Amino acid sequence: MMRGTAVLQGKVRSRGVRWAALLIALPLVGAVMSSFTPAAIATPAARVGIECTAGVGGGATTPIFNLTTKTGYISLPDGNTAFMWGYSSGFDAFQHPGPVLCVNAGDTVTVILHNTLPEAASIVFPGQESVLANGIPAQPQSTGAGPITSLTNTAAAGGGTVTYSFVAANPGTFLYESGTNPEKQVRMGLFGALIVRPSAVPTGGAAGSTASEYANNRKDSRFKPSQEFMVLLSEIDPYQHQAVENNKSFNMNNYHPRYWLINGRGYPDSIADNGASWLPAQPYGALAQITEFNRTATTPDQPGMARYLNVGTEDYPFHPHGNNGLVIARDGHPLEGPAGQDLSFEKFAINIGPSQTWDVLFKWYDAENYSPSNPVPVTVPALADQSIGVFYSGSPYLGTKEALPPGIQSVNQCGEYYIISHNHALFQITSWGTNMTGPITYMRIDPPTPNSCG
Repeated sequence: MMRGTAVLQGKVRSRGVRWAALLIALPLVGAVMSSFTPAAIATPAARVGIECTAGVGGGATTPIFNLTTKTGYISLPDGNTAFMWGYSSGFDAFQHPGPVLCVNAGDTVTVILHNTLPEAASIVFPGQESVLANGIPAQPQSTGAGPITSLTNTAAAGGGTVTYSFVAANPGTFLYESGTNPEKQVRMGLFGALIVRPSAVPTGGAAGSTASEYANNRKDSRFKPSQEFMVLLSEIDPYQHQAVENNKSFNMNNYHPRYWLINGRGYPDSIADNGASWLPAQPYGALAQITEFNRTATTPDQPGMARYLNVGTEDYPFHPHGNNGLVIARDGHPLEGPAGQDLSFEKFAINIGPSQTWDVLFKWYDAENYSPSNPVPVTVPALADQSIGVFYSGSPYLGTKEALPPGIQSVNQCGEYYIISHNHALFQITSWGTNMTGPITYMRIDPPTPNSCG
């Protein structure tokens, strides 16, 4: 548990025992938007989980994406807004972060950048080799014999375009971001996630499985596709963004983030659904909604999958409570030895460095199997001695709901559990000094099916 605060508590494990702690949460408040109101994105495919953007042209193995640089505003947990730049999907309204591009290994991927900004912009694809720009090898740009002005070919200001293409050779999790003046343009929001899935079931993979169930080309990278989540961590210095909005210069020696975000949102907005109506420019939620890992199933159950990405300027030690994760890949490379040895490792806090990506498998199971017939070996305090939070079901047992005192409001639907996950650099789970905001989310564990969850 986090020390020094009584704001958030979850059901946690201590010495191997899960205690049913009460959960006191900040209310889910509607974010204040500025007078600029971007159009909402298309209806998401799912309430939670990764929301892929598919190619809009080409063949089955030659997806084409149009990305357009746009300006707009996002809502922040303290009621402020921030002026941002971003890549929009096709020619849609501004969104933050950029679309999640999903392709298969071996695909020839084409990305056409349309630049509406008042300065040249570009895209680099870390981890992808032999990238072409307008049909020739992409190259750093410079002013003659002067300094490099961009890490790759650019689209000119005010309507320029550039077409990038590459073969997505290796499955894994990758970033894409601006290669032009990145200390400005990436910080302003020109970034997104690229997910490359295997094109076939790995050698030795389970019979009847599909390629989309694997994180990479190792047979032990299998996960449950319905429990795949993105954790994209970023930061904002509002003074830099204000300077850019007002077309003024900004001294990067003074750069100092005051906001930290997960999937482009801060808590409590982070746990809202994908495509939440009050966050029209921030389409991606971060709530992980799962079921208990079934250790006794006739057909072996599969773990969940978290894809961590960091576009900030320093390490982010992300800290999911309630379970360890198995780190199976970093920066799109499986953790294996020269002869294919498994070098994956278990970790509690996931310490993602700047520009890194980590692929992590995770499981949650009811270790003690507590229930009304197998009660916790402690006396549950009387209601008069409890502080009841909005997520509490009235019971310490998964799948059980009990009556709460009159006047208590609960958003618990079916006796599910909520376990906090957050950046463990505690000064970063703030919004310009507003505590317990920023890169915080929850893992929601639903009771075994069938259940009455909505």
